[in-house]
Amino acid sequence: MHRTRQPLPVWFWAAYLVTTQTPGMSALQFQRQLGIRRYETAFQMLHKLRAAMVRPGRDRVGTEWPVEVDETYVGGATQGEGRGRHHKTLVIGIVEVRPRRKSPGSDPNLSSGQRPQHRGGHGRGFIAGRLRLRVIPNRKQETLEPVILSNVQPGTEVSTDGWTGYDNLDKLGYRHNAVSVRGDHVKTDRHLPMIHIVFGNLDTWLLGTHHGVSPKHLQGYLNEFVFRFNRRFWPMVTFDSVLKIATRVKAATYRELYESARTHPNPARLI
Repeated sequence: MHRTRQPLPVWFWAAYLVTTQTPGMSALQFQRQLGIRRYETAFQMLHKLRAAMVRPGRDRVGTEWPVEVDETYVGGATQGEGRGRHHKTLVIGIVEVRPRRKSPGSDPNLSSGQRPQHRGGHGRGFIAGRLRLRVIPNRKQETLEPVILSNVQPGTEVSTDGWTGYDNLDKLGYRHNAVSVRGDHVKTDRHLPMIHIVFGNLDTWLLGTHHGVSPKHLQGYLNEFVFRFNRRFWPMVTFDSVLKIATRVKAATYRELYESARTHPNPARLI
């Protein structure tokens, strides 16, 4: 908000709308709701708010709960450039697998501001816990291992699809549970159900709310998705969380967003 030309009430309304609208908002919707004249201004405000959706110094996931790790390609397929060619972006996902709690009426630990947990996990009695998503350049071991080390507590049980990039996890202090799925959807659904539910929800959100995003800004949108996902049971805290984090982070300038390769806040770099 430093040196902003927008009135402070507009920023508060912006933070409120972005955090309380369940599916989020596109820059065009945001512009119309707040009566902002220029699309570029709305776009920049949204990315400033997304910078406040990654808490500096946040904990690594796991230890008490096992995690699932996998990669996916995000973006539309390219037509007319030959078989196997695309402009998709590679993303790694890490999600905790937690046992489902009892119903709100029978759980004294469930606060009044917390929504009942959804029936995820194919009815197996568990749900998705905390999530981390990060854009990565490739699936090489030297790329994947730093992401795991930065986001997952040592000693955690880590389930993967048996890709060679994860072969060294046992030596790094993790309990590696690798099953070679080799494109078998039944094996994948059985071994890594949660992370693939997350990937499906991510694709739906990007296409439904934002109608696709550019690779340059994808990490910013991933940060927003993770922020919403990790607070989905506590919807009343999101507005307060964004305002608190905003006082501790530096957002992108106009020049960084439009004229240079902006580095969005990255979960792996903020541990």
